[in-house]
Amino acid sequence: MQFLANVIVGLITLLHVYISMLQMFLWEKPLGRRAFRQTAEAARATKTLAANQGLYNAFLAAGLVWGLLLGPAGRGTKLFFLSCVLVAGVYGGLTSARKILFIQALPALLGLVALLLAHG
Repeated sequence: MQFLANVIVGLITLLHVYISMLQMFLWEKPLGRRAFRQTAEAARATKTLAANQGLYNAFLAAGLVWGLLLGPAGRGTKLFFLSCVLVAGVYGGLTSARKILFIQALPALLGLVALLLAHG
């Protein structure tokens, strides 16, 4: 179960790296605009805001990497950062786009459950 928990944490980490890249560097590019359903004008107007959000997503990814690198001692770190991802996903899903509940919150919840089951 520990292996599965770490795989889920790793996948969530990759997801947040991807999201941060979209928000920080690709926001005005076709891929970024498509991912977040933005017009060129809206993307241009919100570029700084998106880059800021991207930085926060990068911090979430960094925290999850840190937890993975700590090995068994990183359980608390992974629990904390997965909880942050869950809260951000629920908030985003309720205030921005419902799909965030499935893209961000649900994987974080699965990761938390797997991590808790792995350690009894």
